[in-house]
Amino acid sequence: MDKNIYFFLGMSLVAILHSCGPSSRSQVISNVKSIPLDISHFNDTKLYEPISVVKCELSRGAIADCYKISVTSVPHEHKMGPWCPTHIDDSKDKGGIWFEGGKVYDVDGHFVSNIGEFYKDEKWKLYNDDGSIKVTVTQKACEGAAKPRVEEIYKNHCVECQPSFYHDHITTYLIPKTPFYNTTGGRFGRGEPVGIALNGVNYDSPAPTEAILKAHTLAPLDDCGGHVNPHVGYHYHAATGCTVEVEQADGHAPLIGYAMDGYGIYALLDTNGQSSINLDECRGHEDATRGYHYHVGEPGGNQIIGCLSGQYGSMKVSH
Repeated sequence: MDKNIYFFLGMSLVAILHSCGPSSRSQVISNVKSIPLDISHFNDTKLYEPISVVKCELSRGAIADCYKISVTSVPHEHKMGPWCPTHIDDSKDKGGIWFEGGKVYDVDGHFVSNIGEFYKDEKWKLYNDDGSIKVTVTQKACEGAAKPRVEEIYKNHCVECQPSFYHDHITTYLIPKTPFYNTTGGRFGRGEPVGIALNGVNYDSPAPTEAILKAHTLAPLDDCGGHVNPHVGYHYHAATGCTVEVEQADGHAPLIGYAMDGYGIYALLDTNGQSSINLDECRGHEDATRGYHYHVGEPGGNQIIGCLSGQYGSMKVSH
């Protein structure tokens, strides 16, 4: 099985690069304060091996001391799923969530049965005449749906891949100990990792929803913003407040992970329920306590952060 054929649940054959260069940034920070990555925040993470320090080459050629973080990509603080309901009478607790137009929708039986009206396309019908929903319940079905040209038999399905199909995946991150800010901005492509949550699960780039919907398939996230694909296993496309958080003494939004360039990723809202202002296109800004850092986007926006502002490391999946 060629792992490169899978794309729509987070990976793509072609990296569509989104530049965050000086012409597109609302602000350019000089002499930025870079706070080293704190590995103690991964103390409860399901590590495959102890975190170590290695030399690695970053995206723009810099040689740096990097943390090597190998994880099983299984969250320890919340359950995975559910994703697809099995009957059009099922309530929202039987399914996950979907995003459209910046909003989050519960994928319950009613949503599935009315998806043709929702998208104004009569070709949709994800359920059988008896009300049962067509779900990719086997590994073969999951993999038949999770590729650029969805197999005909799996069109008009609610697509889910179970974590048990890919339990042997080990994900290894190389992330700089201390970030290297680029005034010319960073980038990442569709299907490239954005970063790592403090529970060891991958923060992925935006899900290619247009490709998913074109095949009249639906690939729900669970309530924690995650789902499974055959290449990277369980991963997040949204941050919904389920994961490990490190509270900040000043009421700032909590730390929830690190980007591939080593800068911290913080939640959307602070303790007063307010979102940060003056963010650049990568959803980053700087303060005296945390230096330069990112804030996640709204859960319905299909975007953890906008791009990477520093030279970034790499991620490799083995099994």
